[in-house]
Amino acid sequence: MPVDAPQLSLDLSRRPSGRGGWRPNAGRPKGRTSVAHVTREDFAARYPQHITLRLLDGLPSLRNGDAVRRIWDAIARAQRDDFRIVEFGVEPNHMHMMTEADHRAAVSSGITRFKMRMVAQLNDLFCYTGPWFGERYHSRVLETPREVKYALRYVLLNWRHHLAERGERLPKDWIDPYSSAIWFDGWSEEPAIDAPWKQMLREMPPPTVPPQTWLLRVGWRRHGLIGVDEVPGRRRASNRCRRPRD
Repeated sequence: MPVDAPQLSLDLSRRPSGRGGWRPNAGRPKGRTSVAHVTREDFAARYPQHITLRLLDGLPSLRNGDAVRRIWDAIARAQRDDFRIVEFGVEPNHMHMMTEADHRAAVSSGITRFKMRMVAQLNDLFCYTGPWFGERYHSRVLETPREVKYALRYVLLNWRHHLAERGERLPKDWIDPYSSAIWFDGWSEEPAIDAPWKQMLREMPPPTVPPQTWLLRVGWRRHGLIGVDEVPGRRRASNRCRRPRD
């Protein structure tokens, strides 16, 4: 550099030249959550998936009647031959789904299609135009009957799980109106249709579709049906007695 060349300021030295290097707002987006941007593994069509979608902070709760009706419509419209939503559970700031798909690309396009319809419906409801989802969806491929049963329990009974963590208990015959529990046919005891909303939901066409994979239709039942009062994540007391020490 010539002796009389002016010294660049920090801002000037960092100014983009159009040939790569530093750029304003370049790099990993701020606030990235835990779902990493890695290539998702493909899977066989016989394996169902447990999908989790999380909302950005500060948005309205999804657990209200108007919002869940919009979500039902988005679920029904997202159904395709190569991607199917079989069960779902809606929480205030996230939702769980049990899905089936022919391959990884079908899941990706199916979830994108569902999210677009859901956002359009909720934007119309809440007069909002910003983003709703702050991260990629989380997907877990379920390969065994036991995994499928545990995932079904978690999706359909997730609200019991959240309340149990806060020390609250729900009535034994309670079922979640913000899930597909009313249409689920794998309960160990038929839920009581003891309220008008239950009767209304039971009579309406469900937004979900019947499972086609063996694991979701038959396989998981080998480990027993699911009780409506079960709490996901809670360990059952063991019936085995320990031998006292001498």
